[in-house]
Amino acid sequence: MRSSTARVFQLLDAFTSAAKGLSLTQLSRRSGLPLTTVHRFAHELRRLGVLECDADGRYRIGLRLWEIAAHAPRGVGLREAAMPFLEDLYEATHENVQLAVRDGHEVVYIEHIAGRRAVGVLTQVGLRFPLHATGVGLVLLAFADDALQEEVMNARLAGFTPKTIQDPSLLRRKLADVRQQGFAISDRQVTMDALSVAAPVRDADGTVVAAVSLVVTVNVPPTAIAPAVVAAGRGISRVLRDAGIALLPTAVDTQADLQSG
Repeated sequence: MRSSTARVFQLLDAFTSAAKGLSLTQLSRRSGLPLTTVHRFAHELRRLGVLECDADGRYRIGLRLWEIAAHAPRGVGLREAAMPFLEDLYEATHENVQLAVRDGHEVVYIEHIAGRRAVGVLTQVGLRFPLHATGVGLVLLAFADDALQEEVMNARLAGFTPKTIQDPSLLRRKLADVRQQGFAISDRQVTMDALSVAAPVRDADGTVVAAVSLVVTVNVPPTAIAPAVVAAGRGISRVLRDAGIALLPTAVDTQADLQSG
């Protein structure tokens, strides 16, 4: 039987960017937990400020959870080091700028600056996406350990457009290219009107712990913007190195823990 802690995270995991407000019945259905259990947990989490409930009886993530998450070193420390470079990259291009880390087999976006006239993107802070389909994800996967790479390539590679890499052999060659050239190009893998160029961010130990990217329209030559993205990644890395900040390259895989718990 799963522990109470695992079931609480199972409940919280029911919330997504597309489902920010959920009734108790919806929480039960999306989490797979009995309604009585959901009612008990939701009441306690609301009392603690982890969840909030509106006048319609819909529950949402509460501010207390954001306050706790703000202490995560991979979030705040990394974002503080990165923001001047992300802002410079935006001012130089006025394109979509992103910063992301890896969590298990997914990329998690921890910062995003939207270009006003830039191509529309699905990205928002906290959004997760499969590693193989995005520029930042390709960077993080390319510099991950061999075991993680094999896990990803042996799993089903989700497709989002006709251009999404779904062949493990093609993905393997793509990752080798990323390591060789020092940046990744994800061409129309998520939407058919956009491509991204991403570069690694290394901590004080030299470990790739994050990736920075620009998302542009498909008519922009990716090699034209790659030097600026690589420079931003190196700048952030230099700040982390000079500050002696070493970060974990990956967080706990919450989904896997829930399934095994």
